[in-house]
Amino acid sequence: MNQIEEIAQLKATIAKYEEIISETSVPIITSIIDNTILLPVVGYTDKERMERIRAKVLEYAGDHRNTEAAVFDFSSIRLAEEEGLEMLTHELQLMRSELRLMGIRPIMVGFTPPFVRQMVSTGVASEVESYANFKSALQALMDEKGLSFSRE
Repeated sequence: MNQIEEIAQLKATIAKYEEIISETSVPIITSIIDNTILLPVVGYTDKERMERIRAKVLEYAGDHRNTEAAVFDFSSIRLAEEEGLEMLTHELQLMRSELRLMGIRPIMVGFTPPFVRQMVSTGVASEVESYANFKSALQALMDEKGLSFSRE
């Protein structure tokens, strides 16, 4: 194999792995509550990944028109140093607006104290529905729908 073929093969391999990473970096989980999806945002998060998350959620919403709520969990993210909290605040504003236009209720959970301070200082906090964790958000949705778990 010559050098040009080897480089082409390596580029194809890289493209394949980039596609796999892109697919798995935005898991969309159907919830126990009808028409509700869960989106755990875990690990390193930068502007590109947030844009990918927004695009995938909008695509999902377009394909699943019965989706009423999307619960995002940010408790395990790490932010890019150069963009950080300001970028995430901006991206969440965009995501919230896009989802609302699609008729989907965006719910955010798992914010850290530094991120909460950033959101409050930019005035975004009043626009965001948030809970401490997935469990609290799902319990609120269940209460609204008159649903409950029963132990037998």
